[in-house]
Amino acid sequence: MADDRDTIQNRMLQNISNEYDKTEGSFFYDVLKSVAIELENAYKKQESILDKGFVETATGKWLDKKVAEQGLTRKSATKATTTVTITGSEGATITEGDLVASDTVNFVVKETKTIDSSGTVNVLVECEQAGSIGNVPAGAIKYFPVTIAGLTGVTNLNAVTNGYDGETDEELRQRYYDKVRTPATSGNKYHYRNWAKEVPGVGEAKVFPLWNGPGTVKVVIIDSNKTGADSQLVTDVYNHIEENRPIGATVTVESATELQINIDVTLTIDSNNYTIEQVKRNIENAITEHLKEIAFKENYVSYAKIGSLILNSNGVLDYSNLLINNNNSNVSIKETEVAVLGVVTVV
Repeated sequence: MADDRDTIQNRMLQNISNEYDKTEGSFFYDVLKSVAIELENAYKKQESILDKGFVETATGKWLDKKVAEQGLTRKSATKATTTVTITGSEGATITEGDLVASDTVNFVVKETKTIDSSGTVNVLVECEQAGSIGNVPAGAIKYFPVTIAGLTGVTNLNAVTNGYDGETDEELRQRYYDKVRTPATSGNKYHYRNWAKEVPGVGEAKVFPLWNGPGTVKVVIIDSNKTGADSQLVTDVYNHIEENRPIGATVTVESATELQINIDVTLTIDSNNYTIEQVKRNIENAITEHLKEIAFKENYVSYAKIGSLILNSNGVLDYSNLLINNNNSNVSIKETEVAVLGVVTVV
């Protein structure tokens, strides 16, 4: 760590003859104080420059420059897409560029269509903003920000899950380490994992060589939200691997199977400061984050860890009768599964 201003100033004062007044408030003391402040700032900047030169400490655009030395590029955020059902009068038109919306975000209509005699039409829409902000539950898209003649309603029948945040510094740094620390050569399993993880939206991948006999490779992926991947992401990964793999291998790409983790628990809560709904939401958020952390890393969900997360959630004073998937024990996760939060029931 660089010297602070006081240390720098004292060192400079020591180089001045004692025949001069160097006490606080003197000419030499005050002049050297301002110099020491500037030197302290300069030393700090020097340290930050050094940090930018190493993958371990570089951030942002500086990390981008370092990983580029290994041919890596930060994965950008992607915009969520879905199909919405629009209702209205026969002959009414929804036009490319029109907007529909949930409570939190707008979606842009990507095609022009006219309502027929059925009174409905299905239209492709894309979130206005990139990232997971576009992931909304079924039925959340229900507004027209600007009234459109002849159109009376809009809804999304299915949950939207294909909005992916851009790669964080930590995720990009880990992908760099994966590449330089594992011998990815000649289409070995590390090569397939690296290829899969290069695709925007992929959170992690497992590779199973010879899974169906000689010359076969299976790649199982989860998305960057640490849940099962949708069909488009599976296709994107398959196509990317096909462009890079050695001739002769037969590749299968699949999404991990989602293992629902359902929680039943009796709670004692701080009812003076929290409602049961708030406490339940705090528990759901804590468990969801934990399941993301262990996705494709652990082979079980820990009963004790879930209990600890519940107890440490804001608003919880105590708990009892905890069941995970109707049992009071750890829940095993298969190699091709990813644990995701199901239903949390609190009493």
